[in-house]
Amino acid sequence: MIFLINDIESRLSDEMANPEELKKLYDQGKNISAHLREVKGLTKNTSDIIEQSYDLQSGSYSSAMDSQSMQKHKQAYSAEVADVIRSVCNPQTVLEAGVGEATTLSGVIAGLGDQPDFYGFDLCWSRVAYARKWLQSNQHNGVQLCMGDLFQIPLADDSVDVVYTSHSIEPNGGKELPLLAELYRVAKKYLILIEPGYELASSEARERMEQHGYCQNLVGFSEDLGYEVLDHWMLGAVANPMNPSAVTIIRKNGEHHQAGLTWVCPKYKTALLKKGNVLFSKSSPLVYPIIGGVPCLREEQGVLAGKFQEFMDQQGP
Repeated sequence: MIFLINDIESRLSDEMANPEELKKLYDQGKNISAHLREVKGLTKNTSDIIEQSYDLQSGSYSSAMDSQSMQKHKQAYSAEVADVIRSVCNPQTVLEAGVGEATTLSGVIAGLGDQPDFYGFDLCWSRVAYARKWLQSNQHNGVQLCMGDLFQIPLADDSVDVVYTSHSIEPNGGKELPLLAELYRVAKKYLILIEPGYELASSEARERMEQHGYCQNLVGFSEDLGYEVLDHWMLGAVANPMNPSAVTIIRKNGEHHQAGLTWVCPKYKTALLKKGNVLFSKSSPLVYPIIGGVPCLREEQGVLAGKFQEFMDQQGP
């Protein structure tokens, strides 16, 4: 009986998350994350809720750049982010964790120049696809992008000079500690968080952040983890006063030198090689697809194919 009840609840939840119905609700201006939390009886966002919401939103950030006022804001915002990065070091590698449609990353590239190697990943395939398109339209063709999960970043320890976020931790309230630990793992020199400034915001803004399940207390959580927090302040360029951005700078002295930065298996952290339209590792049994030019590097997207290399070797080049 318990299994039957669980099965009925699961099917009802799936029906309420019908793609066509969600699209209608999105077009009507409904907050999809809030709707799905209500349907599932949750107070916090889950990865699947965030992904479904992101997928429906895909394209909206690029389209918003048609507005001169949005262009002006994004230029000011990205310039501030670039200035923050430049103030701490001259990085050779930079990662935007949760790159969205790369409307921020493209401005950061413009601010820092082409000297660093730039990387980005996002939970949602559609957003990465739009990010590729946006970067190409702005002549930023050397950026390495993939699908990835903030909780299992497909990069090795101490591999990127500067890792930064731009409101990507935001919807993951209640999961701050594992997210910070994973971002810190990948960073070599600095982790820069540009996230909702809950502690510095107005009471009205804090109430809104709580309703949406946004992250909080990033400074406190970072210090609890033993990280060296250098500074914390409110960013100047604010598009929405009800969701202001705060900057948190964390310094790290990475122990390893990562030459020839490459994507790794998100589960086993072994370097991936490209063969046709897949990525595989000689030291991992998981094989990951490349869809529409986007490497899909979330653990659940990996295919268990331990004999992949053996069969490919038999087929020859």
